[in-house]
Amino acid sequence: MGVPNEPAARIPELRRGVPEGAEQQVAALYWEAFGRKLGPALGPPDRGRAFLAAHLQHDRGVVALDGTGRVLGVAGYYLAGRGLTGGSARDVLSAFGVLGGLPRLALLALLTRRAAEDELVMDGICVAAAQRGTGIGSLLLHEIFAVAAEQARARIRLDVIDTNPRARALYERHGFRAAHTHRTPFLRNLMGFGAVTTMHRPVVPDGPGGGAHP
Repeated sequence: MGVPNEPAARIPELRRGVPEGAEQQVAALYWEAFGRKLGPALGPPDRGRAFLAAHLQHDRGVVALDGTGRVLGVAGYYLAGRGLTGGSARDVLSAFGVLGGLPRLALLALLTRRAAEDELVMDGICVAAAQRGTGIGSLLLHEIFAVAAEQARARIRLDVIDTNPRARALYERHGFRAAHTHRTPFLRNLMGFGAVTTMHRPVVPDGPGGGAHP
């Protein structure tokens, strides 16, 4: 039984595009979620977060905000050759120097996603630790589904690593199905995962689930 006059839980505001001034928050969430994987290429953490914040492509993300404008979650995507987490080879060399930058570029190349003409590729989804399990991840996914439908993409593609079963379970609940798994045992000690599974979900304009059909 609820407490009398207890305010109802506030539904987060979904917004397309990263608001100006929220770059550091988004970078912090990304590093919290993917720092183990990104660390060898962009670490140490303070430099990695700074690099992500400086090179975000604001129009390639969907964010969930609370009533104060704090970022509760973010989902990025690749479209027309650009993803939420930007930064060119020149940017990496400028930030880390030639000697430090060249091996980092080699590692980043292992994480690069390239989209087919009819695909929208997810560029990560992360939710603040205190907000996990509240449905924010599902809200973000449905907004990504809507973006894919509006852009007339035939399917959504994402990659999930073997050490993130919680994320994979979320994707499966929303109709993603494994297409193939690429074993990467040589990366387990370096980046913390030994396999990457590619998952697909078809998109149907005006279909259920915000433009996506399981």
